[in-house]
Amino acid sequence: MAAVKRIPVSEPIWKKLGEMKGAGQTYDDLLEDLIERSKKARLEEDVKMWESSPDSEYVSLTEIED
Repeated sequence: MAAVKRIPVSEPIWKKLGEMKGAGQTYDDLLEDLIERSKKARLEEDVKMWESSPDSEYVSLTEIED
């Protein structure tokens, strides 16, 4: 197991994390889940932005010269 690190959080945040944590779930598991959700949400936002952008902003890879 990796070294244990401590992350200082305020009392209100600690309580909110505790409310989010499932039965038998560790804070490590909860934080890992939150990180993965955040990464997925960010990727979805990037894809939506890319899909809504005009094609003229992008250059096909075949058009790029070395």
